[in-house]
Amino acid sequence: MLVTGCAGFIGFHVTNRLLEEGHVVAGIDNLNDYYSVSLKKDRLKRLDHPNFLFAQGDLEDSDGLGRLFERFSPQIVIHLAAQAGVRYSLDNPHAYIQSNIVGFMNVLENCRHRGVGHLIYASSSSVYGLNANLPFSTQQPADHPVSLYAATKKSNELMAHTYSHLFGLPTTGLRFFTVYGPWGRPDMALFLFTNAILKGKPIQLFNNGRMKRDFTFIDDIVESIVRLIPLPPKPNPDWDGGSPIPGSSAAPYKIYNIGNHDPVPLLDFITALEEKLGITAAKELLPLQPGDVPETYAEVTDLFKVTGFKPQTSVQEGISRFVEWYVNYYGKEGTSVEE
Repeated sequence: MLVTGCAGFIGFHVTNRLLEEGHVVAGIDNLNDYYSVSLKKDRLKRLDHPNFLFAQGDLEDSDGLGRLFERFSPQIVIHLAAQAGVRYSLDNPHAYIQSNIVGFMNVLENCRHRGVGHLIYASSSSVYGLNANLPFSTQQPADHPVSLYAATKKSNELMAHTYSHLFGLPTTGLRFFTVYGPWGRPDMALFLFTNAILKGKPIQLFNNGRMKRDFTFIDDIVESIVRLIPLPPKPNPDWDGGSPIPGSSAAPYKIYNIGNHDPVPLLDFITALEEKLGITAAKELLPLQPGDVPETYAEVTDLFKVTGFKPQTSVQEGISRFVEWYVNYYGKEGTSVEE
């Protein structure tokens, strides 16, 4: 199996799980400095295993990626590399086109020419954009993104469908909902909140704190992926171009939501964090940011039907496990942004 973005938050956890299960895994990551490179390197240290091959490189480097595919001949590709972050895309749009569009194009081409049996790739709940019908369902169109990041993820789904249709490549897209947990990214809300509270600084609550998120613990994300690996999609015999279902196709193509199906008010999430830390946070109320949506809520019926699993880790348990990791890794004084 090949995992792109293996030093990233989700990629690290997926790679670790695959190695624990006895798989032979190749990983590629460019170790860019969007956030702490030392954190990424520390993740990689924990992947030290005789069945793991690591290659540092960019997916935009089509020749280099081709050599990795030729050398390793993966049967399964789990594509988790991307330029992440909604707000960063407002200031650095070209980074998203290069990594999320050009990079994904190169992944698709290699999967096509190397006879890969199943491509699983990360999409995002952000593709739902201006959709107001809750819960968000893959049966609904998702055509009005509100950030370039979301637009690139929607583009990935469209590109994957084209390759499924033209070349019979089985592709599974996963719309992740607000993933959190140990080894998480420093630009994500739980990390920022924890660090600020430990340092006695106020936490910033956008939309005046009136947000709901379908927080999904990392272990539930990994379990969903692992269960889907041996289940490449098949053409949907009931699919009708006269009334097309967005999440499936007459091609071997499928989209799943991966979320807790349980939106939690942001203030309740913060209360659980305060209780775990034993500290009450100072709060700074701010307006909604460009690219943000007030609420996310995942419909996960398809995931459960196919895998028999649905995410269900409570925020209390998930936050507890994150804080224990955070304090063990950074100490009770937190970390600086530069670190």
